[in-house]
Amino acid sequence: MKQATQQQPSISVVITTYNRPDALEAVVEACFMQDDKNFEIIIADDGSTANTRDTIDCLRARSPLPLKHVWQPDDGFRAAMARNRGTLAATGNYIIFLDGDCVPQRDFIARHRALAKPGFLVSGSRILLSQALTERVLREHIDVAALSLLERLRYRLRGDMNKVLQTMLRWPDLGRERRTFSWRRIKSCNLAVWREDLDKVNGFDESFVGWGHEDSDLVVRLFHAGVLRKDGAMATEVLHLWHREARRDEESSNRKVVLQRAADKTVQATRGLREHAGEAPFTPPAS
Repeated sequence: MKQATQQQPSISVVITTYNRPDALEAVVEACFMQDDKNFEIIIADDGSTANTRDTIDCLRARSPLPLKHVWQPDDGFRAAMARNRGTLAATGNYIIFLDGDCVPQRDFIARHRALAKPGFLVSGSRILLSQALTERVLREHIDVAALSLLERLRYRLRGDMNKVLQTMLRWPDLGRERRTFSWRRIKSCNLAVWREDLDKVNGFDESFVGWGHEDSDLVVRLFHAGVLRKDGAMATEVLHLWHREARRDEESSNRKVVLQRAADKTVQATRGLREHAGEAPFTPPAS
């Protein structure tokens, strides 16, 4: 009896951004230097000004990969909508969501590809960089993903990185699958989901107001739709550039929505991918 072959993913990396072109450039440059270059980049822009468009145009001109820019007008925090539009612009059957301030290591794509399995999402993790190190990285265009172990240990001892061994060790694909749902360490800044599973739940829910828990909501609904979780720790870590904390005025109410949906076993987003069907793309602002 023949064994079923595992589906091989065609990968699209959807990078969310908003008015931080220097960080975005560092992230995209790190994507250009991946060991595995068989993927495309979709920049999902939540209303940035012309500075970001100019940066993206320069990156596209020297990109070794297909690179698209999907922009929407600035109308408050609408990361869920930006990710949905990025998903709709993607051609891959496997979507890796990455934030525009999270620098991937060289094997980020290769490790995500190795962990991809139908019926599962992969939740990655992040290493936090200090404000001082972030400012230096962006000012001096330091390739932070290429730092040596000695340099990383030095930054860890100084308090400029909150973890270091996770960037160097690689845990084999063993014991990663979780058969029960957990919210722990779910971050849409580093999250991989099959496109067909996103379609199944109607993507991110754009009805969430303000910052917080739209990523948890997605994973709750995916779990109710039968999608399980694999842990990407010690495999897919990204280096998270420092930024000021976003306003969290709506975090408590958003969490209550997720808790209710967990109890109700909600699957479908109130407003998501399907609501953008046939929509004409917006044009980013010119200089």
